[in-house]
Amino acid sequence: MFDKSKVKLGIAPIAWTNDDMPDLGKENTFEQCVSEMALAGFTGSEIGNKYPKDAETLKKALELRGMQICNCWFSSFLTTKPYEETEKEFIKQVDFLKAMGAKIIGVSEQGHSIQGTDKAVFEEKYNMNDEEWNLLCTGLNKLGKIAKGKGISLTYHHHMGTVVQTEEETERFMNNTDPEYVSLLFDTGHFAYSGVDPLKMVQKYVKRIKHVHLKDIRPNVVDKVKNEKLSFLQGVRLGTFTIPGDGCIDFEPIFKVLEEAGYEGYMLVEAEQDPAIANPLEYAMKARKYIAEKTGL
Repeated sequence: MFDKSKVKLGIAPIAWTNDDMPDLGKENTFEQCVSEMALAGFTGSEIGNKYPKDAETLKKALELRGMQICNCWFSSFLTTKPYEETEKEFIKQVDFLKAMGAKIIGVSEQGHSIQGTDKAVFEEKYNMNDEEWNLLCTGLNKLGKIAKGKGISLTYHHHMGTVVQTEEETERFMNNTDPEYVSLLFDTGHFAYSGVDPLKMVQKYVKRIKHVHLKDIRPNVVDKVKNEKLSFLQGVRLGTFTIPGDGCIDFEPIFKVLEEAGYEGYMLVEAEQDPAIANPLEYAMKARKYIAEKTGL
C-alpha cells in the first residue's frame, strides 16, 4: 500500500469547467468546484481559469475546505518564440506556485500544438526537426534549473496534439533533458490515447516521475476520433476521457509499479468531459472510491 503521509490525491478543475472550451461547465463557479472536490475526498487541486489570481485569496478559499494547490499547467513556446519570453512568464508562475505552497509545475510545449485547433489530432500533429528538439530540451533544462532554485520541480506533460505525444517523442525528450532539472508528468490517459501502453511507460520512467495524472479512455470514442479524423477537442466533447475505472485502462499494475518504486507526491484525477453529461461531483466520488479500493489511499 502507498504511504498516506507521502502520497496524496488531487483532482483537476477541468471536470467542472473546461478552460479550452469554456462553454463546458460555464455555469459552475470556483466555489462550487473546490467545495465538491473536498466533499468527494480530495485534498489537492490544480489551477483553473476561474480560480482567484491573488495567492492569499485563493489560499484562504482552499484552506477553508482542507485543500491545497499541487500543480499548475504552464504553456511553453520554446520552439516558436524567443526563450526569454517563456522564461519571464515561467518565473511568474513558479513564484505564484511557491506562494501557494506547491512543489510542482507542469510544463507543456505549445509551440506547434494543435490541441486547441480543429486539426485531426492523429494525422495533423506537428513533428519537430532537430533544431526544434534542441530548442525544446535546452530550454526545459534552463527552466528546470530556475524552478529548482525556487524549490519547485519542473515536470513535463506529454499531451495529445503537441510535439511530445508519442512513445518515440517521449523517449527522445527524456534522453535529451537533464534528470536533475526535468521530470515527467506521467499521464495514463494521454499515453493510452496515443497508442502507448501506460504500464510500459511507468515501468520505464518511474524514477523520473514526480507528478501523476490519472485518467481513463473510452476506446470506442478514440476509434471514432481516428476513423473520422477528429480534433483533440472534438474527442473531449464526445467523451474520449473519463475517470479511472470507467474506461479500458488497468490501473492496478500501474499503481503497483509506483508504489514499489516509492513514489511520493500527488496522484491527480484529470478527466475532462462534458459536465452536463458526466456530473462532476458524481464522477469525482466514483473516482475517489475506485482509487481507495485499488490503493488504500
